[in-house]
Amino acid sequence: MTVRMMAMALVSMLAVGTAQGQADRVRRGPLPAWATRSEPLAIPADAGGPVFIRRQDVEAHLDDKGQAQYLGYRVKILQSNALQIGNISLAWDPAAGPPIVHGIIVIRDGQTIDVLKTAAFEILRREDKLEEAKLDGMLTAVLRVPDLRVGDELEIEWTSFSKDPVMGNKASGLLALAASPAPGRYHVGLSWDAGHKPNVKMTPDLASAAQWSDTALDFRFDNPPTLTPPKDAPPRYQWQRIAEYSDFADWESVSRHFAPLYVKASTLPPASPLKAEAARIAAANPKPLDRAAAALKLVQQDVRYIYVGLNGGNLTPAGADETWQRRYGDCKGKTALLLALLRDMGIEAEAVIVNSSGADDGFDQHLPNPGLFDHVLVRAHIDGQSYWLDGTLPAVATPAARPVFPVQWVLPLTAKGHGLEKLGWQMARVPDEITLTEIDARAGFDKPATLTSTTITRGVEGLQQQMQFSAITPAQLLDALRQNAVGEFWQAIDSVTWRYDQKAQASILTIKGTGNVDWENGTGGTRSLALPGGGFSPPERRSRGADARKDVPFYAKPVYNCHATTIRLPSGTEARQWSATASFDQRLFGHHYHRAWEMRDGTIRMIRGSRTEQTEIDVATAERDNARIAAFDNSKGYITYTPTGKKAEIGKGEKVPAPDEIDWTADNVPCAAPTTTGA
Repeated sequence: MTVRMMAMALVSMLAVGTAQGQADRVRRGPLPAWATRSEPLAIPADAGGPVFIRRQDVEAHLDDKGQAQYLGYRVKILQSNALQIGNISLAWDPAAGPPIVHGIIVIRDGQTIDVLKTAAFEILRREDKLEEAKLDGMLTAVLRVPDLRVGDELEIEWTSFSKDPVMGNKASGLLALAASPAPGRYHVGLSWDAGHKPNVKMTPDLASAAQWSDTALDFRFDNPPTLTPPKDAPPRYQWQRIAEYSDFADWESVSRHFAPLYVKASTLPPASPLKAEAARIAAANPKPLDRAAAALKLVQQDVRYIYVGLNGGNLTPAGADETWQRRYGDCKGKTALLLALLRDMGIEAEAVIVNSSGADDGFDQHLPNPGLFDHVLVRAHIDGQSYWLDGTLPAVATPAARPVFPVQWVLPLTAKGHGLEKLGWQMARVPDEITLTEIDARAGFDKPATLTSTTITRGVEGLQQQMQFSAITPAQLLDALRQNAVGEFWQAIDSVTWRYDQKAQASILTIKGTGNVDWENGTGGTRSLALPGGGFSPPERRSRGADARKDVPFYAKPVYNCHATTIRLPSGTEARQWSATASFDQRLFGHHYHRAWEMRDGTIRMIRGSRTEQTEIDVATAERDNARIAAFDNSKGYITYTPTGKKAEIGKGEKVPAPDEIDWTADNVPCAAPTTTGA
């Protein structure tokens, strides 16, 4: 189920789920008996900002028909830039029934103007996510309030409905009040008919404001203060002013609820053409892992991705045969198709739902709610190992030990019911991005240099590049880079090559050309150059106010990047005339900073790596490292030529490979020091 984010937004687009029936118009009707309309709050004399919220009520109601959502607000328009709130937009799934508009009025100088007497909603059928390959069948009703003026008060009330047949009598969702709402009166509520009271969990900032009755839970605020999460805290601490509700007893029951959908969708009849496909794959690939890889590639390559939310398809996977016949499907349909192929080849696998946005930190602290997840993929068990297979990715993505998305919590869908499973975070073994730069400056200090730049990109960004670059010709790619990259660094681009290395799961882009080398002139004929990618900005202090909680850790977003630069020195210079800024190997705030140098064969080589080793550190560690920032080496990666130099001063005896000396797509690239100092 889509998460019901009852956000206290002044203008919102209301999206509802699916149910039986058809509707293509907005209805008018009275306020439902369960809905609560607050008394408007008096406007203070010093009211500032674009609007003042006289009242805003958001309430979800649970009954035998599913869920209904009421939204009503009355606002005073104080500035002209707020007049856009008169552009009203409602969206709904026609299978769920249209929204009911209870009233739209303008109050001006004590007079009430019924907007719906002179204006009407225009119904649009638009697929506004076609560019994302999504078909949801939503209808949209739009109305522009005429003659709206600064000083007017606008009051709007409507109710929308949702009922997904897959959910049956199970409801789950969220009620939320924004962390920084405009001044005014707010009411957030949840009500239910007898027998439909859900489990409820709320954040501590809401618990003190909770008002319970036998059939409702309400939260009321006048001019609620701004809530600021702890600075630099992990994402789970952003969860504020939220009340969760769920009819699911635990995550195991969610798993059991959805598992039969994929069993049914992946079951093949005896005459299914997919059985022949499975037999063909099995015959050509004796090893189970190779069979799984071939089945995955078939689903990725021969079935294009289109999200299908029509006719109850937002939660229900299309059958494997149906997806194969029409040769398109969303993550659910592709997962069912892949499960069918694997099962027919005797490979154990299950569907697993994940949150692909990386916003799943702290999911174990929430009520069981399938709406927290937005993606489903396959986990196969082969020769004692688990492999993740995602049919929605490009055909270069192979079975992997971990999902390509940065997920921490997953929910396998099994008949017995599986609990929420923690994958956790693992420190990266290989860089997400490596930039290799070769500068051939042998022509001299004042001459253009021959340049070669190679970028190796992994993960989601690498796959995005694969989709982008594989869709254009080499000539188009060359032209695009000439149009956009020539400038400060590149004087001319002679060639561009790109490939995707499937073994390394990396996009590799190489650019060759010429450019001006920005040597800095010094006294006595000295020359200096900051090598690309050679320096670090000092890390920021990790600190909070004196009243902040001491048990909240500090968070660092995981990164691992590497720069390796080699420069062929101007002819006529000698090794004794060259020096470089210092090598270092430092750790601060759970992050490893590394730079090494070597001079060899008329070249200076530099490598610089930056890797997160801990995503969370405690307050004591942060305070210790704050005191060490002053000593952090934030120098750029300078090399310096001194005509009178008597001894080369390059590095500390490290070995630094040039871009053409090792395979930089391998797992053992020297982007982090083998030993540690400065811990």
